[in-house]
Amino acid sequence: MKKPVFAMLLGGILGIFDGLTALISAPQEAPNIVGIVIGSTVKGVIAGLIIGLVAQRTQSLAIGIVVGLAVGAGLAALITIGGPYFWEIVLPGAAVGLIVGYATFKYAGPVRQGA
Repeated sequence: MKKPVFAMLLGGILGIFDGLTALISAPQEAPNIVGIVIGSTVKGVIAGLIIGLVAQRTQSLAIGIVVGLAVGAGLAALITIGGPYFWEIVLPGAAVGLIVGYATFKYAGPVRQGA
């Protein structure tokens, strides 16, 4: 499986769990959970695409982890603009990015050569 596809699938799956953390960190948002989970899943897929494209270009696990953390936290921070739950959104988003970055570099297919 190609790295971007692997990262997008993993990001989408982990994005579901990222969204479900809202039930723990902000239980008053329970009526909005479907939209939160859908948004977190889309955010995970986008982060996975970016991480997977970076993973195709390099073999550095350290770069993968840093890029994953930065992309996950950055996309989550964009969502919080004007909202009250900064850390409740950014920390799970950063964790998803970190996990996707690590897993993509460790377990996905080989790096594409000559591109």
